[in-house]
Amino acid sequence: MILPAIAAGVGVAVIAVSANPFIVLAQDAAPEAARSAPRPAAEPPPDPAAELAARRDQTRTELETLSKTISLSSDKVSALKQSIADLEKSTQSIRQALIESAARRKALDKQILASEKKLADLGVKEDGIRRSLHERRALLAEVLAALQRMGRNPPPALLVTPDDALASVRSAILLGAVVPGIRKETDKLAGDLASLAALQTASAAEKAGLTATMTNGIEEERRMDLLLAENDKLSRSNAAELTAERKRSEELAGKATSLEGLVASMESEIASVRDAAAAARQAEENRKLMTDEQRAQAKALADSGVPDKNRIAPAYPFGELKAKLEVPVAGDILRQFGDADGTGHEAMGMTVATNPETVVTAPADGLVVFAGAFRSYGQMIILDTGDGYHLVLSGMDTINTRQGKFVFSGEPLAVMGAKRVASATALALATDRPTLYIEFRKDGKPVDSRPWWTAKDTGKARNDS
Repeated sequence: MILPAIAAGVGVAVIAVSANPFIVLAQDAAPEAARSAPRPAAEPPPDPAAELAARRDQTRTELETLSKTISLSSDKVSALKQSIADLEKSTQSIRQALIESAARRKALDKQILASEKKLADLGVKEDGIRRSLHERRALLAEVLAALQRMGRNPPPALLVTPDDALASVRSAILLGAVVPGIRKETDKLAGDLASLAALQTASAAEKAGLTATMTNGIEEERRMDLLLAENDKLSRSNAAELTAERKRSEELAGKATSLEGLVASMESEIASVRDAAAAARQAEENRKLMTDEQRAQAKALADSGVPDKNRIAPAYPFGELKAKLEVPVAGDILRQFGDADGTGHEAMGMTVATNPETVVTAPADGLVVFAGAFRSYGQMIILDTGDGYHLVLSGMDTINTRQGKFVFSGEPLAVMGAKRVASATALALATDRPTLYIEFRKDGKPVDSRPWWTAKDTGKARNDS
């Protein structure tokens, strides 16, 4: 008998239904306890958004636990070190390797986020099928009981005795009404079980692929650490001068009451920033004096992806970069410019939720005006991207650049922490994930950054926790 075998394999039973024809057969066979048990009160349907959010939280926790169990073999670490040792030891080659490493790491971060969402969605679908099976447990019990009764007391053959013939006709009439209902429930149960098995197979395959992606991510993280160490050796200035500048910048940050005041004081009182800003402004002036042919050649070089690696000014005027920039981190946009910021005001920038230890890259070429802690912003980087624009990034855990340095688009600047940093820019966000705050400013005034991001980066995440 098919149904008893199916039910025994999955251990499910299902909720009672009203007036089904086969219940007549089930009455004598169903256990008394099952018949007399009180029917559970109908529960309101679950909220799909809340269910998905809870599943994503659970999946994210599982992935964080998994990441702690992944490590690189000694052979892999040795191979990484050798690959770095074989690089040409020049500032240009190291920085290009850093940009390429950051691009690979961001791509892996995006894959991990996509897998996380897919696993959460598969989990919600699994839960839905399991819930449906659970809710139909009493109905299945009645179907099984009917089949068991029919198996124990089969109807008599039609041509035996007149009495048996009458009983056979009655049984045939009853079975004609009962069997279609039983078949329908059997087919539905078999379909649910097949779907559940397919979802479990898909989840297992996704987890296997995700483990490989996370291993590659850890490898890329290690490569970047080695490259940053080499870059630091090449670009290191006098240690005493760096220490003095850092101390002075901390004093200025403590005195500044606004971002405008901070930028002004840094550009006037920190030698490395002042000199680099002056050189960048001169480079911009020189670009304006170029002939149309020279400007076209420079634009073609920048478009090819290999602009001058010795440049000290942006390869493009910032105003021409609309719809060309990538968000500095892989993540979900939680808040956009103009949204409520949790304090009764409008947000002056966008907030992106990321996974722990996500790399933060420069969205455009620019001079690092400030790199450090500033008031309620926490760890913050300010980039002067030319044309009167400044880009503010805050919420990071570790900063891997310094003020006075010119950085290229895509160059790694910082790394996010394990949890969200408490700050004024992250108020009223219902998430514990690390969050990066991004603010664009034109001539000291905040502007909406959305026109600058590529089309795929401008959407706002939904169903995020």
